[in-house]
Amino acid sequence: MKARQLRCLGPNGFHRMAYYEWGDAANLNVLICAHGLSRTGRDFDSFAQTLQTQYRVICPDVVGRGQSDWLSHADDYGYPLYLSDMTALIARTGADNVDWVGTSMGGLIGMMLAAQPGSPIRRLVVNDVGPFVPKSALERIGLYVGKAPRFDSIEALEQYVRAVSAPFGPLTDAQWHHLAVHSSRRCSDGSFEMAYDRAIATPFSGALQDVALWPFWDAIQCPTLVLRGRDSDLLLHDTAQEMTRRGPRARLVEFAGIGHAPMLMAQDQIDVVREFLLSEKP
Repeated sequence: MKARQLRCLGPNGFHRMAYYEWGDAANLNVLICAHGLSRTGRDFDSFAQTLQTQYRVICPDVVGRGQSDWLSHADDYGYPLYLSDMTALIARTGADNVDWVGTSMGGLIGMMLAAQPGSPIRRLVVNDVGPFVPKSALERIGLYVGKAPRFDSIEALEQYVRAVSAPFGPLTDAQWHHLAVHSSRRCSDGSFEMAYDRAIATPFSGALQDVALWPFWDAIQCPTLVLRGRDSDLLLHDTAQEMTRRGPRARLVEFAGIGHAPMLMAQDQIDVVREFLLSEKP
């Protein structure tokens, strides 16, 4: 794995986006993996290690998270900027087309990119998110995003991550530790905090409503796989079923004992995505 960075332009100047690259840098068979709202590109380490012999795998830290810059204007955090940044990242790869795996927020970014005329997205994997997001799930996320305290030790922060991220399912101790270490940072006083700008929670303030994005879904034409935690409150069962009937008519795979969202660390989850990505093009 190599850590790299890219300068991107937003409404209020340039900002630096960090990303992690796996595999042969000359490989134009590119896979981009985009993480969830308060996560980082390092969530995909296990997944990227498995796919790096077939792909050049690129896992960005979306701006305001991980090693990427925090924005000076909180209102800039949103999908228009995220789409612009990812377009710059795709251009950086030199590939004409890329495959996309996106978890939650990363899935919505991929969905919006794939819906555009002339999109470079060749194959799309949408992990536990869809074109309808219920208000109740947004309210649950709003209870903790941007509100994490500082912790005296990485062990204490890990216990917090295990609690708020329990819907991820039955991860191993090593996997929980990996998620905690790579989604945190050490402060100048020696304490630990989550590695994201609290301002990313701005859209969750005030009254929340259901989010409907069906026009984007209906415009997607590339082969698409939808993953769902069977207990997910963000991608509802009825929504997932509808995603198989309209738009790209996606293939749907559900994982028992998991809510929002499958972390693509378990071998069975990795295998499902790998098989889809490497299957013959229709």
